[in-house]
Amino acid sequence: MAHIDAPVPQKLIKVRRLEAQDVTSYRELRLEGLKSHPEAFSSSWEDEAGKPASWWTERLETSVVFGGWIDDSPLLGVAGLRVNTATKLRHRGVLWGMYVRPHARGTGLAAALVQQVVEQAQTLVEEICLRVVDSNAAAHRLYSAAGFKQYGLERRALKVGSEYYDEVLMALRLR
Repeated sequence: MAHIDAPVPQKLIKVRRLEAQDVTSYRELRLEGLKSHPEAFSSSWEDEAGKPASWWTERLETSVVFGGWIDDSPLLGVAGLRVNTATKLRHRGVLWGMYVRPHARGTGLAAALVQQVVEQAQTLVEEICLRVVDSNAAAHRLYSAAGFKQYGLERRALKVGSEYYDEVLMALRLR
């Protein structure tokens, strides 16, 4: 029996800045990430779940948060960029809040979100920093592939219940 190679249908990845009308899907995805992976975020589900809708809307209006979709899916991933406002720290931005739903991992969506953050940061800051839990090898690979370099390790950076987590500090110099 002959094996015929059939073309694999291309999936369309869409990334754009989230707006106020995205607040419901953003809140749902953010809380899912906080609940599923409490070790991956400095904030907690308990801290954010009770926040009013106005808090979530304000976050999207005052922060740079990108969302990602595949084809006509619901929101599958998010990543944020915070630019420091303090004079001596303005040259550095922070990639924060990165989360992609498990079934969308390995599709290129996470890389597309990171790339969008990097592109947005190009004209705003000289360097992007991030923190990633030491045990998340997939995230290390993602950020390394995007050009981020490890510059430190913060031991016991987070405490979830009675367990401590180390965080790797990474940075990408833009100019």
